[in-house]
Amino acid sequence: MEKVYKTMRNAGACSIVIGSVMIVTGLAAGVMAIVSGAALLRRKSEITF
Repeated sequence: MEKVYKTMRNAGACSIVIGSVMIVTGLAAGVMAIVSGAALLRRKSEITF
């Protein structure tokens, strides 16, 4: 039974780490998208087709 508990503990810890990494990655991607969009809006008068 102890082996099962250790496996469950490791799986839980791994899930927490992966979740944290995904949150940070998502926040970084969101910030980059907002900054990129703001730059495009700021320079929209310079765009010619």
